[in-house]
Amino acid sequence: MAGLIAPVARLIEEFSKLPGIGTKTAQRLTYHVLRASTDDARALAAALISIKEDVAYCSVCCNITETGVDPCVICADSRREVTRICVVEEPLDVLAIERTGEFRGRYHVLHGAISPIDGIGPERLRTRELLLRVADGGVDEVILATNPNLEGEATAMYLADLIGDQVPSVTRIARGLPVGGDLEYADDVTLIRSLQGRRAIDR
Repeated sequence: MAGLIAPVARLIEEFSKLPGIGTKTAQRLTYHVLRASTDDARALAAALISIKEDVAYCSVCCNITETGVDPCVICADSRREVTRICVVEEPLDVLAIERTGEFRGRYHVLHGAISPIDGIGPERLRTRELLLRVADGGVDEVILATNPNLEGEATAMYLADLIGDQVPSVTRIARGLPVGGDLEYADDVTLIRSLQGRRAIDR
């Protein structure tokens, strides 16, 4: 960028790569870091490094977990229902549902949704791991809690066809969530109603 010294331009460029961060916001963040104390800047840098070095994926549900903690805390909790799996798109969706206190089963995190426009097919999601979990038996219900948008609906339909013959009940969260919205932004009451009003998928 013209008129900027290299370290400033580099940080602006890196911030601009983050989702939802435009050039103006990246510039504001950069100058905030520049004005911050050296200790604060080092703490931010350490947190960024730590999230790559100290975070891993659970071998059971594919949710994030601390390195060395596998399975994750939820999968290792003997009080959770092993017969019920709630499938979500992202780890943030697990946090959103957990806030409600309504669901006491296990989770499966896909890490995305089917989106042909973006070149994301089922093979880029954690669908194989889900298929292996239900193939082992002992699962009575799979709740498809993908986001209520075009990609989420396509993913839910795909999964229903994929596992429908291996699970007694495949349900979809009810339409208490706004179409086009994301689970992480939904309020607790809406999420509770969505879980309580889940229904079987017509196939």
